Amino acid sequence: MTNWRWWITALLFIATTVNYMDRQVLSLTWKDFIAPEFHWTDNDYGTITSIFSIAYAVCMLFAGKFVDWAGTKKGYLWSIGIWSTAACLHAGCGWAAMHLLGYENVAAMAALEKGSAAALAVASVSVWLFLAARCLLALGEAGNFPAAIKTTAEYFPKKDRAFATSIFNAGASVGALIAPATIPPLALKYGWEAAFIIIGAIGFLWMAFWVFSYEKPEKSRRVNEAELAYIRQDELSAEEALSEFKPSEKSVSIWKCFTFKQTWAFITGKALTDGVWWFFLFWAPAYFSDQFGYKSSSGMGMALIIVLYAIVTVISIFGGYLPKLFVDRKGMNPYSGRMLAMLIFAFFPLFALFAQPMGVHSAWWPAVFIGLAGAGHQAWSANLFSTIGDMFPKSAIATVTGIGGMAGGIGSALVQKAAGWLFTRTEALGPAFNFLGFEGKQGGYFLVFCCCGVAYLLAWIIMKSLVPEYRQVRI
Repeated sequence: MTNWRWWITALLFIATTVNYMDRQVLSLTWKDFIAPEFHWTDNDYGTITSIFSIAYAVCMLFAGKFVDWAGTKKGYLWSIGIWSTAACLHAGCGWAAMHLLGYENVAAMAALEKGSAAALAVASVSVWLFLAARCLLALGEAGNFPAAIKTTAEYFPKKDRAFATSIFNAGASVGALIAPATIPPLALKYGWEAAFIIIGAIGFLWMAFWVFSYEKPEKSRRVNEAELAYIRQDELSAEEALSEFKPSEKSVSIWKCFTFKQTWAFITGKALTDGVWWFFLFWAPAYFSDQFGYKSSSGMGMALIIVLYAIVTVISIFGGYLPKLFVDRKGMNPYSGRMLAMLIFAFFPLFALFAQPMGVHSAWWPAVFIGLAGAGHQAWSANLFSTIGDMFPKSAIATVTGIGGMAGGIGSALVQKAAGWLFTRTEALGPAFNFLGFEGKQGGYFLVFCCCGVAYLLAWIIMKSLVPEYRQVRI
């Protein structure tokens, strides 16, 4: 048997890694590099991340349908081409703000008195410029997961999909792991603008590999008969799998997908949990800077983020392998094995409840506990994505992925905006705000951590009530 499916998985992993590195550049530069130049507050950053999430949500609804229509190869190329261009365009926001407002250089904007009308104008214009770049980034990035999930369904039988998904989904953790070790040093040496350009350009290199590597398995000259039979074991006998490829199933409209309980189960799983992961992704660098004084460009700041995402990466990969063990050794059907694995990983985010209380002793404790919570999310996410392939035909997989991604984006938008507003408000209130013994902004962080910790168990209970047993959608 050939093993071309694993090379395709490696490309999906790299694409997802690049996706999250492009997304992380702003979170690792805004607090220490961009905010001082443009006079941003936590609320400004919360606005940018929440509108990015809304744009991502809207684009996800149609990205999945676009990938189903255009095909996996072209859909992925369009997606990464758009988001790589958008990532590079962030670098021009400072230059554009400077010329629009009539300043000679960026230093003149940074020197403005904090809270003055001129400083507020700089903040407002720069926020709008970054929002334009972020919305274009959202348009491109929305296609990554629908295309990757569709590719996984094309190249793997059901029992292996969660494991393959956990491998490429680990790119989110690896991207978040590489980012703090590369982006702050780039910003320190060459400026924050260079960090956006250098990281953004990586996507264009990936496109060349994808063009020459991807074909559907039945058309790929690198997939032999034995591998094709293995890939298609769920739908056809080995003898049929070697025969001429049959026409694809009919397409499914977006609105038709909303009529299935399976779609709503996936929507619930995404809406209640994606915001948790994005909160950790977007706010962890600021948290260590605010609470402990470790800037993202400092050695300690980078070490904390690297340790956090190293924990996420190592544990999350096993999360996709766990349901395979349940299927192979316990004889469970793929959906039941996946739901059991998701219940186990739904308990991991509860570690986030201990991050703030243990943070009084050392910053390393929050890094470890947030890492464990993030690992739980990534393992949960790999299995959640794979439930689509369990229950829907291949012609609907990208569409349903897009619908769920839209729900996740909306949930994330609410979390990001609420967090930005809460942190600005609690910082102003100081001791007047108290949550379980923590005052001011510390209490604000603790409140968000508590909400994040219980979200997964709530999501699992609702999903299980909607689809208590394996039930495949017939179209």
